[in-house]
Amino acid sequence: MELHTLTTVLTDLQNGRSSLEECLKKFQNFHSETLPGACLDHQRSLRTGIPEVIYGASKSPQQIISIASALLKQGGPLLATRIDSLKAALITDALPQLIYHEEAQMLVCNAVPESQHNYRGYTLVICAGTSDIPVAEEAGITLSTLGHPVQKLYDAGVAGLHRLLNKQSLITEAAVIIVIAGMEGALPSVVSGLVSCPVIGVPTSVGYGTSFGGIAALLGMLNSCAPGLAVVNIDNGFGAACMAEAINKV
Repeated sequence: MELHTLTTVLTDLQNGRSSLEECLKKFQNFHSETLPGACLDHQRSLRTGIPEVIYGASKSPQQIISIASALLKQGGPLLATRIDSLKAALITDALPQLIYHEEAQMLVCNAVPESQHNYRGYTLVICAGTSDIPVAEEAGITLSTLGHPVQKLYDAGVAGLHRLLNKQSLITEAAVIIVIAGMEGALPSVVSGLVSCPVIGVPTSVGYGTSFGGIAALLGMLNSCAPGLAVVNIDNGFGAACMAEAINKV
């Protein structure tokens, strides 16, 4: 349950727009809700600011439909990650209010308006190459669904550094920057050496054989000498977005 949903329910009770019985009915699954194969944490958004998110890669369409239906009843934004297009088609047939973002492989609903929260500024999502865009889109859509202001700069890797430097005002005015790169993973170090804001590096599994599925990029970012750079797991655009949300929210 979102804070604004909780506030609305209690305000309606206080002002006589709903009865005590109606209020209690809405709170019947306030702490958690047990489903076949899942136990939903409805208080997560109140504790952490991030709602429970469905990781869909190893779940069946039927499991995702069941979980999403229960989450939607609580109000607030819904996000499901790692949903392929075949699975998404079955889920959206049952829940047509969900919006599918194919490149990011995400289902979302009830995006939070930007005006609902206070932020220090925008998060800039930079990716090194076009092949890194799916991870960048996962980060960007997660942030925008949570009501977080986002700007994007794609295909700006170190093989053509002028592409990055041409957007210097966009980079230096950001409150947080997420930098996504595969291959040797050099771009986050470059960006972190240009700005004073926090930089979150996301290594991707893009690259030839000796990239070892993103391990080379991960190690390159972890061994960076640039200050102010933190690193999340390989292909973890969602995790980077959650970290940016925590840093940037006032």
